[in-house]
Amino acid sequence: MNSPSTFAASDGGAYEIQMGRWSRRLAEPFLDFAGTVANEEVLDVGCGTGNLAFAVRARADAKFIKGIDFSAAYVESAARRNTDPRIIFEVGDAAAMPYADGSFDRVLSMLVLFFVSDAMRAVAEMKRVARQGATVAAALWDLRGGMPASRMFQDTAAMLDPRAVEMRAKNCTRPLCHPGELGAAWRDAGFLDVQETNLTIRMEFKDFEDYWAPFMSKQGPGADYVARLTSQEQATLREHVMRAYLDGERDGYRSYFAVAHAVKGTK
Repeated sequence: MNSPSTFAASDGGAYEIQMGRWSRRLAEPFLDFAGTVANEEVLDVGCGTGNLAFAVRARADAKFIKGIDFSAAYVESAARRNTDPRIIFEVGDAAAMPYADGSFDRVLSMLVLFFVSDAMRAVAEMKRVARQGATVAAALWDLRGGMPASRMFQDTAAMLDPRAVEMRAKNCTRPLCHPGELGAAWRDAGFLDVQETNLTIRMEFKDFEDYWAPFMSKQGPGADYVARLTSQEQATLREHVMRAYLDGERDGYRSYFAVAHAVKGTK
């Protein structure tokens, strides 16, 4: 049913700690860019726990919103949070969606395409299910240069463990996450009026435990790496990452910028 993915996804509540709190924040500038219009039929590709779909609902009186995700656990979490019958969450494959050609007025995707095994096939699917004149838009983190909170963990791990060098390289070279790649993909797919921008939010942590908790959640590549370590290796990594987080100061609140590349085009 689902395309192979490079994102460990088994617990909706843990995902909210790992990334959901940031996807809720990113959804606002993304929708400022991608737009919303009343009475549209909207598709959220890679809906996760539903944060983008709920943000669309809060902004516009959509006719209906569908969310599709490869993770049954995330879809179940989104469905439990949902109180609007116009929103439907379904398990499915972004690279082979079960919708007819030209089904949606607006097709959106946030923070998922670089985890799909065939990202360009997923882009083609987003175009296929969009109606003529529909807006199709996506956003992805700048994993190499725009995520200092993530790089702090990855770079520290890579200094300690050769296995983490491979993990970091894989994360920093995911498809479509570098400047200009989303725009090129949209133009190659044949979209018209392709526009690109950067979106910036802040990732804020109340203390080191708040920062470290996602890496113990078993959700996502960083947590997947930590889960493969022995207890002693985990303790050593935690100690060194904490030193990087503290940066010579007392434990407490920290705030890091996070940049996402975004693109939109018209079918």
